[in-house]
Amino acid sequence: MSKKIKLVTEKVKREKKTKKRLLIVLILLLLLLLLLYLATGIIYNKGNFSITLDKNLYYTRGLVVYDNPEDKTYKSELFAEEPNHFTNVSYRWLPDDLDNSNGGSHNGDSYLAYTFFVENTGEEIADYWSEVVIYDVIQNVDDALRIRIYRNGEYVTYAKLGSDGVAEPDTVPFQEDDLVVRNHVESFKPGDLDKYTIVIWIEGSDPECTDYLVGGEFKFYMDFNSEYVEK
Repeated sequence: MSKKIKLVTEKVKREKKTKKRLLIVLILLLLLLLLLYLATGIIYNKGNFSITLDKNLYYTRGLVVYDNPEDKTYKSELFAEEPNHFTNVSYRWLPDDLDNSNGGSHNGDSYLAYTFFVENTGEEIADYWSEVVIYDVIQNVDDALRIRIYRNGEYVTYAKLGSDGVAEPDTVPFQEDDLVVRNHVESFKPGDLDKYTIVIWIEGSDPECTDYLVGGEFKFYMDFNSEYVEK
């Protein structure tokens, strides 16, 4: 009888240990999922488009970025506000004066528009590299995206190559799958000011603009660097 009781007791102990281990594993998995959720929330709460400035451009060359001419203090990052919603529109519907904003977000119906400035507040001639990078896309929504970049009143509209390998009408193809464009600005003198306006929309006339894109998301950023950085 005592042996039987002992065997039963050991079995109960093993079951308790197993349940305890399973509970610990479950808790750890839940904590991991929570961390992933929070990390994803932080990323997506930053909006569709952000601007980052290499600190070397400020500390060694005196360049600053800002979206409010009344506040030119050093900022390493700026964020554009998201439109209320993104649905496909035509480029013909966009206002002609999108680059006339005094700065900040000035979104319209289903498009993102954001104006900011790069200024040389230092005492020496400098240069800088800029690049617009796609770092997250869901549902291939970038197939029908348009990214228009104004610099000092002149603009270029960028888009992915069509499925036939041909550039979309009135656009310049992305330089790479995840790189919209890279530019080098030289001889940026003290007091020089570059005004940028970024406009992003989903082009309804694009053949890739289909119902399959519904629910898609995208994230872009524009980097300003002191030198060319090989990705």
